[in-house]
Amino acid sequence: MLPVIEDMVRGRGPALLPTPADDAGHGARLGEALGVGAPIDDDVAVVVPTSGTTGTPKGAMLTAAALTASAHATHTRLGGPGQWLLALPAHHIAGLQVLVRSVVAGQRAVAMPAGFQAGDLVSAVAAMGGGRRYVSLVSVQLDKVLREPAASDALATFDAVLIGGGPMPAGLAEKAFAAGISVVRTYGMSETAGGCVYDGVPLDGVRVRLDGSRILLGGPTLARGYRNRVQPDPFAEAGWFRTDDVGALDGGVLRVLGRVDDAISTGGLTVMPPVVEAVLSRHPAIADCAVFGVADERLGQRVAVAIVVNAGVRAPTVAEVRAHVAAELDATAAPREVHVVEEVPRRGIGKVDRRGLSARFGGSA
Repeated sequence: MLPVIEDMVRGRGPALLPTPADDAGHGARLGEALGVGAPIDDDVAVVVPTSGTTGTPKGAMLTAAALTASAHATHTRLGGPGQWLLALPAHHIAGLQVLVRSVVAGQRAVAMPAGFQAGDLVSAVAAMGGGRRYVSLVSVQLDKVLREPAASDALATFDAVLIGGGPMPAGLAEKAFAAGISVVRTYGMSETAGGCVYDGVPLDGVRVRLDGSRILLGGPTLARGYRNRVQPDPFAEAGWFRTDDVGALDGGVLRVLGRVDDAISTGGLTVMPPVVEAVLSRHPAIADCAVFGVADERLGQRVAVAIVVNAGVRAPTVAEVRAHVAAELDATAAPREVHVVEEVPRRGIGKVDRRGLSARFGGSA
C-alpha cells in the first residue's frame, strides 16, 4: 500500500478513493456515488468519503499539495518528523494522514492489527525504532489503553498522541496527563486534510474565523471541494470551508462547542451537548456519558443523558445529575432524564451516536 501512498503524495497516478478492505459492497456504492472512472481534475490526489451512513455520501477532493501541507505543518508543530504508529483505519482521513506523514518524513509506519486492542499496542511499540514517535487515536482507544497499565506505559513513550474524532472527555484528558501521556487535542475533518487545529491553535498557514458562532476554516490544507454536488455548498465562499460546528475564539485560541445539528433547543434556549458532557465527566460516579435531545410537547426538546457508571458505585439520580450540572451551568442545560447504559454508542471512528440515542429513548417520560 505504501508505494501507492507515495505516488499519491508525489502527485503521480490516478486519484484514489479509499474504502474499507472488508466491505466490497460499501466500496461499490461509494464508487457509483462518487463517479469512479469519470474524469477528474489532474491535481486531485484522493477523494475521501465523508459520510454515507445516511443519504448520499460526499467526497472531499484533496490535492497532494493539501496533504503534504498538512503533514509538514503537523511535524513543525510537534517538534519535527518522526515515526508514526497506524492505529486508525487507513480509509479514514486520520489514518490516511499517518501514512502521508510517514512518506513525507521518509519513515516506515508501524501498523496495528484491525480492531484496536490495548494489548496489541505494546508489541506494536516494541517494533518501532528510536527517535521521535507519534500516533493518532480517538478517545475510545485512549480509554482502552488507560485501563491496561502495560499499554499505558507504552503510550507514554510517544512524543505526541493526537486525539481526534470528536470532543475528548475532560476526565479522560486528566487521566492521560497523570499517566505521563502527551495528548494533543486535534480538530479538523476530511475537508481540511485531517486535523488542522491543535489544542485550539491553528497549524501554520491555517486560517480560522467565525460567522456568528459557526466555524469557518481556510488555508493550504483545504480540499478543492466535493466530488459530487452538495447544496448548500460549504465551499461556496472562495478559500473557506463552512463547517457544521459552532465555537468561540479567545485570543486566537479556538474552542469547539459542538455540532450545529447536535444542538438541543429546549424552552427557547440552545444547549450544546459537549459543554454539558464536560461538566458531567467530573461527576465521581460517571465513567462516560452522552447528552442528547428528545422531543417534548412543552419544551420542544428536553435534555437527556446516557451514562456509564463507574464500577462499584451507585448510579446518580436525576436530581443529583441536575444539581451537579446546575452548579456550573444554567439550569436549562441540566438533563431532565438519565439513562444508564453499558457503553455509549458510537459510529465511525468514535463519534457519539446521538441520533441513535434520541431514537432509542425518544419515547421515555
